[in-house]
Amino acid sequence: MPTPVFLTVDTEIAWRHHRAGLDAASVYGRSIEPAGVGVSYHLARLREYGLKATFFVDPMPVLVYGADPIKRVVGAILDAGQDVQLHLHPNWTGARIDDRSADAPGNLTDYNRAAQQALIGQARDLLIAAGAPAPVAFRSGSYAANGDTLDALAALGFAIDSSHNGAMAPSLSMVDLPPTQIAPIRHRGLTEMPVSLIEDRPGRLRTMQICALSASELRAALGHARLERHAAVVIVSHSFELANRAGTAPNMVHVRRFDALCALLAEHRAMLPTHTMGAAPGVPLDRRDTPLKPHLGRYYWRQAEQLWSNLVAERAA
Repeated sequence: MPTPVFLTVDTEIAWRHHRAGLDAASVYGRSIEPAGVGVSYHLARLREYGLKATFFVDPMPVLVYGADPIKRVVGAILDAGQDVQLHLHPNWTGARIDDRSADAPGNLTDYNRAAQQALIGQARDLLIAAGAPAPVAFRSGSYAANGDTLDALAALGFAIDSSHNGAMAPSLSMVDLPPTQIAPIRHRGLTEMPVSLIEDRPGRLRTMQICALSASELRAALGHARLERHAAVVIVSHSFELANRAGTAPNMVHVRRFDALCALLAEHRAMLPTHTMGAAPGVPLDRRDTPLKPHLGRYYWRQAEQLWSNLVAERAA
C-alpha cells in the first residue's frame, strides 16, 4: 500500500524584509525568488522529477504592496501545473508601506473565533482575486492555529487544515490534538493533515522541513513511513528557505537537501507518490502513525552540517 507524500511550500512575503525597509522589488525578490533558489527553482525541480506539490500562498501583503506580486507568484505556480492553497500571516492587516514599524498581532491565535473567521475569509477572497481557484486547504502562518481556527475554517467551507505541528506545541501550534499526532484525522469538521515529525533526540520532536532535517534524516523518515505504512507524509519548505536569511545567496546545504529529496521521491514514486492538497486522495483516518525514533549519528551529522551552513551560507553577501 503506497504512502502518499504531500510536499508543501509556504509561499510568503517575508516580514523581516518588509521591516528592513527594502524597496518593494527587493522585498518580493528576497522572499519569493531569493538568489535564484525560490519558487521558480522549486517549480523547475518538481517539473524535472515529475513531482506534485502544494504551495500555501499568503495573499495578505496585497494590503501593503498591491495585488501584482501575489498575482505573479500564483500565476507561475498554476502555469507549472502545481497546487495553490491558502496561507495567512495576519500581521499584514496593520502594516503600512510608509511606516515599517506598524503591525497587527502576529499570530492568528491572538484573535477570537469571529475575528479569525473574518481574517481567513478576507485572505481567501484576496487569493481568489489573485487568480487562484477557491482554496480547500489551509495552513496558518507559523503553524499558529487552535480550535477556533478549525471551527472558523469549517464554517467557511474548507475541507483540510495542515496547521498542526507537534514540534511547535503548545507555544504556537495550539490545535487540540496530541503533539505526536502525525496521521491524518477527522477533527472539528475538517480533515487535519498534520505536519510530519521525527524524534531527533529522546522526547524532542522536530518538524519534517528542509531547513530542519538533514538529507539522511529525511531519507530515514520516509523509509520509516513506507515500512510502517503511514497514512500520509507532509513535508514543509518555504519560498525563501533555500537561500540565506538575507535572501542574497543560496544556502547550498538546503539546496542539496531539496534536490536529494526530489530525487528520492522520484526514485520511489510507486510507494511514495506525491499528491496535492487540492486533489488529495482518500487517506485512512484511523491510523496511529508514530514519528521516526532518534538516531544519534544522524543527529550529530545534522549539527555539523548546520554549523557549516551558518558559517558559510548565512555569511554570504
